[in-house]
Amino acid sequence: MKFRNFKLVGYVIFGRGAFNQLDEIIAPHRKGDAPMIFFVDHFFEKNQPFISRIPLRGKDKVVFIDVTHEPKTVYVDRLRDELKAEFGEVSGIIGIGGGSTMDMAKAVSLMMTNPGSSADYQGWDLIKKPAVYKVGIPTLSGTGAEVSRTTVLTGPTKKLGLNSDYTPFDQILLDPELIKNAPVNQRFYTAMDCYIHCIESLEGTYLNAFSRSYGEKALELCQEIYLKKDRWDDDADEKLMMASYAGGMSIAYSQVGVAHAVSYGLSYLLGTKHGIGNCIVFDKLEEFYPAGVKEFKQMVEKHQVEIPQHITKGLTDEDFEKMINVSMGLAPLWENALGKDWQQKMTREKLRKLYEKL
Repeated sequence: MKFRNFKLVGYVIFGRGAFNQLDEIIAPHRKGDAPMIFFVDHFFEKNQPFISRIPLRGKDKVVFIDVTHEPKTVYVDRLRDELKAEFGEVSGIIGIGGGSTMDMAKAVSLMMTNPGSSADYQGWDLIKKPAVYKVGIPTLSGTGAEVSRTTVLTGPTKKLGLNSDYTPFDQILLDPELIKNAPVNQRFYTAMDCYIHCIESLEGTYLNAFSRSYGEKALELCQEIYLKKDRWDDDADEKLMMASYAGGMSIAYSQVGVAHAVSYGLSYLLGTKHGIGNCIVFDKLEEFYPAGVKEFKQMVEKHQVEIPQHITKGLTDEDFEKMINVSMGLAPLWENALGKDWQQKMTREKLRKLYEKL
């Protein structure tokens, strides 16, 4: 048995108001007059009070990241080309936003130092050179992007991450104040990404004590926030932020499962965003995660959140084939969920039926 030697995030700062320390945290990583580039979720474009808190120095630049759609390899390549054309080199990239913005920051950081297109590196351990300095600052919690060793991208032929030891952030800044006023539905979908990570990790075949301890804690925090609390408060923000971190740590040493494998196909074909896509799929996975799905439905009902239905209605055979191909390509996810003989248990026909239910 060979064990994974897994790369962690370099530094972590947690606390209400920690964002105010960003300037001093990144100062030692400035290289001459090469700028720090701040990738900021376009949700904040009109929020001048927030933007004015970003510690810009010299040639530093704020780039608003369009997260209307999931991150694409062409978008990563374009941003990399623009930054190289404008500055040559940068000191680092700081991602401020949800999972998509943080993934864009990680991906562009990697592509500043690795040649070719980001599509060339979709897979496991294909990145050869360390990225430029990168920092992750979540303003939505749940994806675990702040601690993961991947950056999920939709490329010309597949939706797959740049999984590598060079991908994790050098620094993350967890400030519960930043997630305080997240839109209720979006917060729920993103938090459920964390909940689903926990269920898939805890019920998977790759589980070990390392994954279990983080997964159980994250699950307990999600249950407390979404089932036991009667109102959203500061304590909920802090707990959700830590659930996201622990959930991300849990899957770092195990793997996700059926919901993620199926939702990647949806996202590739229909552009469904990750959090809501996972909810749409998980809602129909009683066969695989009966207790988790039952509890998920209770949370949906309690918080009166709408989970879209019948989104695959009217799709062609060719459309279904595309989704099935993307999903079937995610062997580690299926193996974690169903075991080494997963291909006997999840045939193309069975997967097609599952997609038809969504």
